[in-house]
Amino acid sequence: MKAFQEIQHSFAAHMRNPEVNPPPPGMEDRRLAIYRELILNNMDGFLSQGFPVLHSLLSPARWQRLVRAFLQLHRSDTPYFLEVPEQFVRFLSAGQGSEDDDPPFMLELAHYEWMELVLDASQETRPVQGVDPEGDLLDGVPCLSPLQALLCYHYPVHRICEAFQPTQPLDNPVWLVVYRNRDDQVGFMEINQVTARLLQLIDANGEDNGRALVARLGEELNFADTAQLEQFAAETLQHLRDNQILLGCCCPST
Repeated sequence: MKAFQEIQHSFAAHMRNPEVNPPPPGMEDRRLAIYRELILNNMDGFLSQGFPVLHSLLSPARWQRLVRAFLQLHRSDTPYFLEVPEQFVRFLSAGQGSEDDDPPFMLELAHYEWMELVLDASQETRPVQGVDPEGDLLDGVPCLSPLQALLCYHYPVHRICEAFQPTQPLDNPVWLVVYRNRDDQVGFMEINQVTARLLQLIDANGEDNGRALVARLGEELNFADTAQLEQFAAETLQHLRDNQILLGCCCPST
């Protein structure tokens, strides 16, 4: 068993980095080349499908080096293919495989694309009980969809494409909500910092009604005109419900 495990480790190391790690003795290079190409091409295809925008912005040679570096340097702690994109983001976060000419937004763009995949593949379901979809969002307790994520970036990742590649971060971070609607389509909404804070308060205070949350928001903003703030909040909450980021109001348990 020990000898077999040593062969496995040697084979895997060679597949990840054939230029550094020799194959197990007695294996024909012609056969090994088939596996080397298969593993690299599979990982290339998987990552290019998971990160299509990032893939489109890097040159083919740079993308190949990045995929090879991921195979060579990153020690994955999961065997599941669906979790490979998260491992790739961790790899980028650690600065592994980076080059001086990489776009400064590369990590944030990859994280944003990964979050779209997370929402698309999520097994979470919207509750069918305990929610009033038509409830008053100020008098009632706003209910967040489990299929949404509040994100903050220093680059406008939702706008980045071949024709728009910013070289400097924004003066103020951009807030995005990524969500999946009832038709299982993933979308995003750009929001301001006040709306982002309101969503954070909803998430952190699951028993407070909308008016209480707005009052707390007003205290934080030092905004004395409660009526004006409530009008803003009512319109904002309705917009979030229209986009299925809010499901409605949570019904009290009996």
